[in-house]
Amino acid sequence: MNDDRTDKLALIAQMIDSAENSIQSAKHLLRELLGARADAGPGLAEKAKALNVLSGGKVIEGVFDGQNMIGPDNKQYPVPANYASKSKLVEGDVLKLTIADDGSFIYKQIGPVERKKILGILSQDENGQYRVVGEGKSYKVLLASLTYFKAEPGDEVTIVIPKEGSVTWAAVENVIKRSQGAAAGETSAPVLSRSGDEDEDLDIKE
Repeated sequence: MNDDRTDKLALIAQMIDSAENSIQSAKHLLRELLGARADAGPGLAEKAKALNVLSGGKVIEGVFDGQNMIGPDNKQYPVPANYASKSKLVEGDVLKLTIADDGSFIYKQIGPVERKKILGILSQDENGQYRVVGEGKSYKVLLASLTYFKAEPGDEVTIVIPKEGSVTWAAVENVIKRSQGAAAGETSAPVLSRSGDEDEDLDIKE
């Protein structure tokens, strides 16, 4: 019983340390981007509040939450999954959305957070949601990335996440497919991600 209590206390301490690191990381990034306007909290919505809406609402800065961009007005702006996948966006990245006269959405990554890579295993839960389990945690990943790599449950996946803090979503870096000889401990060669300019704009017709 005492061992269980000790393990829980250790886990709580780790969670507190992770939360503190996340707060410091967010404040550091905001200081770099916005100077003195860096007192936002650790949440993505709070981080977004310190950003800008320019040109009469035609240019909006926001924070990527894994699927969408959260603007300073707390509104969610859809980020195309193919752009997020190709650019390997992770939670906390700062984006700039330009709304063209014809209604097109043009995104550009302007404030990437520090990243790290981990190796995990792709799985699918009872609701059909794909997740990558790595280093004792489970991360959601965009279906567009998995479709590109033709990934299947059981494949090894290298994912990209913020260096600091706890997140729900991860970006897919590459996939190591399991071959038919996987039972004998063999795997096929890694399937690497496409190369290209990660900051490439994407024109989306609404």
